[in-house]
Amino acid sequence: MRTMSMRTSMRRGAVAAGMMALLALAGCGSSSGGGGSAAATGSSTAATASADLKTADTSLGKVVVDSNGRTVYVFDKDSAASGTSACSGDCLAKWPPVQATSGNLTVSGISGQLGTIKRPDGTEQVTLAGMPLYLYSGDSHAGDVTGQAVGGVWWAVSPSGTKITATAAPSSSAAYSGGY
Repeated sequence: MRTMSMRTSMRRGAVAAGMMALLALAGCGSSSGGGGSAAATGSSTAATASADLKTADTSLGKVVVDSNGRTVYVFDKDSAASGTSACSGDCLAKWPPVQATSGNLTVSGISGQLGTIKRPDGTEQVTLAGMPLYLYSGDSHAGDVTGQAVGGVWWAVSPSGTKITATAAPSSSAAYSGGY
């Protein structure tokens, strides 16, 4: 595991990019809304996740999880590096954003570029490969992947930041009955 301040990560960003294949770690840099900065600031509430990210083995293979082991998802209606999230209103009740909760981001096993975007409420949402990250309220335990393929638009995410389109156990999303 490593913890990097944004200032330190900016200096190491160029070096990390060249060494990414060797080290399998993302360089974290600063940006304004494009999804390229390391976790910055934000508030922590019961509906938010810790910004600490790691990997775990699930029925979908190796996926990104938060510090509590909950699977992290991406949303097809988001656009990489757009600096915005398409999930708002009722969507956020089921799909809370992974929020940056401090000036440091602790990661382990993540190889894609990490960053943040500013949400309309002023909080910072963590991104991976430019895509905003979310949790699924239907995942009640570490390793659950019940949000996989919900509505054909929600996907667990690999350590590189690509969506995983494999399906989990046949009943993994059958219990979902809401919108997004």
